[in-house]
Amino acid sequence: MTAARHVIAFAPRLMAAPEAAAYIGVSESMLRTLGIPRKVLGAKRLYDRLALDEFASSLTNEGEQEENPCDRIFGLSG
Repeated sequence: MTAARHVIAFAPRLMAAPEAAAYIGVSESMLRTLGIPRKVLGAKRLYDRLALDEFASSLTNEGEQEENPCDRIFGLSG
């Protein structure tokens, strides 16, 4: 008899790089360049799902123009 495997039907809070990259839809090498902070758990470095969600939410939508930081400095933003 084989041991039953636990199947997780939701994204775990902390993820290793392969799972985190798949979660936001990028390669592991791209993930490592994005500057998303990792949590330290013993010898492991794990990505927090909340940080991944925050990063994804901060991206601009296609067709939207990114805010120019100079606009805010000079009072030109809406």
